[in-house]
Amino acid sequence: MGEEPNLRDGGSGDVVVPIHLSSTFARKDVDKPTGGYEYSRSGNPTRDALEKRLAVLENAKYGMAFGSGLGAETTLLLSLLQKGDHVIGFDDLYGGTKRLFNRTLANFGLDFTYADATRVENVEAVFRENTKIVWLESPTNPLMKLCDIREISKIAREHGAITVVDNTFMSPFFQNPLDLGADIVLHSTTKYIGGHSDVVGGAIMLNDEEAYRKIKFNQNAIGAISSPFDSFLVLRGIKTLALRMERHDFNGLKVARYLESHPKIRRVNYPGLESHPQYGLAKRQMRGSGGMISFELDTGLPGTKKFLENLQVFSLAESLGGVESLIEHPARMTHASVPEDERKVIGITDSLVRLSVGIEDIDDLIGDLGHALSYV
Repeated sequence: MGEEPNLRDGGSGDVVVPIHLSSTFARKDVDKPTGGYEYSRSGNPTRDALEKRLAVLENAKYGMAFGSGLGAETTLLLSLLQKGDHVIGFDDLYGGTKRLFNRTLANFGLDFTYADATRVENVEAVFRENTKIVWLESPTNPLMKLCDIREISKIAREHGAITVVDNTFMSPFFQNPLDLGADIVLHSTTKYIGGHSDVVGGAIMLNDEEAYRKIKFNQNAIGAISSPFDSFLVLRGIKTLALRMERHDFNGLKVARYLESHPKIRRVNYPGLESHPQYGLAKRQMRGSGGMISFELDTGLPGTKKFLENLQVFSLAESLGGVESLIEHPARMTHASVPEDERKVIGITDSLVRLSVGIEDIDDLIGDLGHALSYV
């Protein structure tokens, strides 16, 4: 458990952590910064307050805030890997993560292999002597596949590798990977932790001091930090995380059940449905199912576009985890950077749609989906 943050930062009785906009801090002693701060890239009181809260959310000793989820991913990998190291990733990762791995970091001598981590033996089969990290999402984006975090983390440790879990889809309210044996947890705080579609950010939480010091060094050296104002917005979002997640979960299950019963829907991917192939694992590993759903329409690309273009409550937009409901087309939007042949192998078809179910009235959401489905 991280240190409980001081809710009265600044010593002036602030109920809300103030936004410290100063880029630099004056000192009296040449050899020692006053109050420990010297330059806001290296440390800022508002960001520090956020980082303490992030650690508490994931039952971690350390938390770090970044300018984006991908900024956090990049800093993590550059801090813990060297040329020639190997990473195993879930085959159904966020498209931006795969783009970072395959088209950027691979140019610097890192090697990436992908496996269907729904089966532990698939992961174990691709370990190499130089495997340093196993990179997981659970549930995955966008197919909502789960992996056994506890078992895979155990196997990774036996091979001398660390396990990183992107916990964005579940949020710390419904799942805590460190408690399941993972070594590092990563979030796009743009999503559920921020929760209002008004900030871009990322977070890393962990317990290992050596890994923390390496990442902390590069947080400053690389500079992909969360700004004071963005840190303030994420802090504000955290205050309502529990309330929002309860509503996302309630609405998500209602919407998933509605879609599963609709004759124009071929398949629904949602871990809270008994039809999910890993429903038992979801019950063991998670405390809820959240608001993320993907499903396949019983039509082709033209029919799918008609459905998407006739929604009124759901906004057609990328991202997720906000109070408002969003819908997107992975093959043309969030996962467009993934090669088409690879998308087909994974199962990202032209009829696949992803929902981020918000906190609006459930009757309005189901009514909107039903109206749009009448055009298919």
